[in-house]
Amino acid sequence: MSFPLLTAVAVLPAAGAILTAAVPAARRTAAKWLALLVSLGTLVLAAIVLVRFEPGGDRYQLTESYAWIKDFGVRYELGVDGIGVVLVALTALLIPFVIVAGWNDADPLETKSKRWRPTQGFFALILMVEAMVIISFEATDVFLFYIFFEAMLIPMYFLIGGFGDRAHAGTDEAAATQRSYAAVKFLLYNLAGGLIMLAAVIGLYTVTGTFSLSEIAEMRAAGTLEMSTNIERLLFLGFFFAFAVKAPLWPLHTWLPNAMGEATAPVAVLITAVVDKVGTFAMLRFCLQLFPEASKWATPVVLVLALISIVYGALLAVGQRDIKRLVAYASISHFGFIILGIFAMTSQGQSGATLYMVNHGISTAALMLVAGFLISRRGSRLIADYGGVQKVAPVLAGTFLIGGLATLSLPGLAPFVSEFLVLVGVFAAYPVVGIIATTGIVLAALYVLVLYQRTMTGPVKAEVSGMPDLKARELAVVVPLIVMLVGLGVYPKPLTDIVNPAVTHTMHDVNKQDPKPEVEAAK
Repeated sequence: MSFPLLTAVAVLPAAGAILTAAVPAARRTAAKWLALLVSLGTLVLAAIVLVRFEPGGDRYQLTESYAWIKDFGVRYELGVDGIGVVLVALTALLIPFVIVAGWNDADPLETKSKRWRPTQGFFALILMVEAMVIISFEATDVFLFYIFFEAMLIPMYFLIGGFGDRAHAGTDEAAATQRSYAAVKFLLYNLAGGLIMLAAVIGLYTVTGTFSLSEIAEMRAAGTLEMSTNIERLLFLGFFFAFAVKAPLWPLHTWLPNAMGEATAPVAVLITAVVDKVGTFAMLRFCLQLFPEASKWATPVVLVLALISIVYGALLAVGQRDIKRLVAYASISHFGFIILGIFAMTSQGQSGATLYMVNHGISTAALMLVAGFLISRRGSRLIADYGGVQKVAPVLAGTFLIGGLATLSLPGLAPFVSEFLVLVGVFAAYPVVGIIATTGIVLAALYVLVLYQRTMTGPVKAEVSGMPDLKARELAVVVPLIVMLVGLGVYPKPLTDIVNPAVTHTMHDVNKQDPKPEVEAAK
């Protein structure tokens, strides 16, 4: 039997989480280093998976399949296609940066309420989220995917509700209440989506007699899959609702600004750059593959919702006074682009959407983590409390600018490539939708540049006059992310070579071909 590499990538952070949580309370520095070493080990395994993956090979590779719950047809089945493998790599790549950025975020803090911040628990929860997200990207059994799709909510709930910005932690009862509210809202929204999905998962088994993606694909290819149009549409809606909550898609998005606003900056990155990608990934793997006709039937409505997300998220970002909530609303707009690319049903759109998931993860991590370093120095998330930072902390201001420019998809930075591909794919199939979507680009330039102007330029405010610049630990987080933004912006071919064959399979699932440009014949 070959080495179960996909299992190892998920088991290592899960085992690391248990070991980190078991470190004695007095050895919190040891717990941090243990968590970091585990995350780096996971990154090495993910890199091996990426290297061993053959873009021109089978659709699902490095597969593992074992009987699990025989009476219900549940199997432990794993496999990665080009889309899943790059998202596994993204997750493993970002977690070490999240850990280093949050190095001091959970240290014990003496407050009026004498609240203890459990360092070991903070890093253990991060590793547990990593394990659950990775196995979600690998699962090819629907029931197995559902278990971890739901289970990741529990550690995220404690990360949001139990750890807030150090400027507020334990000193303000109102702040503690807001964190609890954000955590409960996150949990309830996602649990509601998950419960509806559970009904759809059971319905899928009732119709097909299996949870295996490969078996369902074989039944469809052989013409033995009996699923009526109405049943397929109902099952699609059950799956899509859960994924739209996770994504998040308007109008199911309202939990995200609260969660990102109240969480620490590293946890906010974990939410939007890692966990939320499971929703958009699942639309490609499960909605389009299991319910192709229903996906095409729902496309007009989904495109409208995605357009609303793009414009609505960008408009609210323009009007924000809170730095972290601004990034949250910008992410809602970006997820609108991702979903738009998926349901444009063109190869350019779906390739762009997959690249967008990766590039948005890197760009949001860069911007949010630098914003977190800024907030930790001043102790405020309000834009109005800053001014002239670039004069006292030029490196911080410069990295903040690059993260912002990546967020608005400046040419030469990674998000531009993905956004361009999404728009090309959308214009080819739905020109009017593409025209409306471009307004999100204009609004992105507005909210990013206004944010930079108000915080970094102008007279130096007294409260920021003594602000220190980025330190070595913080540079170790930000510089590699910026290098990746530039590298993938200039040369995205390594990613597109992996992603494109998987997109071809997805296009075949929905029986769609790229529209040919209408060229007037020469006279």
